[in-house]
Amino acid sequence: MLRELGFENVIVTGKPNDGGIDGKGILRLGRILSFHVVFQAKRYKDTVSPNVIRDFRGSLSANVDKGLVITTGRFTREARKEAQRDGALPIDLIDGEELAERLKELELGVKVKMIEEITINNKWYNEL
Repeated sequence: MLRELGFENVIVTGKPNDGGIDGKGILRLGRILSFHVVFQAKRYKDTVSPNVIRDFRGSLSANVDKGLVITTGRFTREARKEAQRDGALPIDLIDGEELAERLKELELGVKVKMIEEITINNKWYNEL
């Protein structure tokens, strides 16, 4: 998904339950700016707490410009606050709903099929 969104040199480094960085990549903007981004993927049914964000931030190195946490679940309000805490490296968040929208938009692993259903209004015809 990150490659399709414009990331370059995406490398998946982590394994399930590794507690650290799952991958990294470079996001280039307008051939002028580049950002070194590391990401962590969380397969959660429920919520992601601020502790997850703090732990992830603690695993980042100095040569990282941005962090990204992607989850199938959702983030608590406190986790969202922690991700943008003043004085700390900013971490962007993609929750399950946003993840599903991006996959749908990019047609990755899903197929969108719009179905139009038409029913006959017999009452209208009977009143003619």
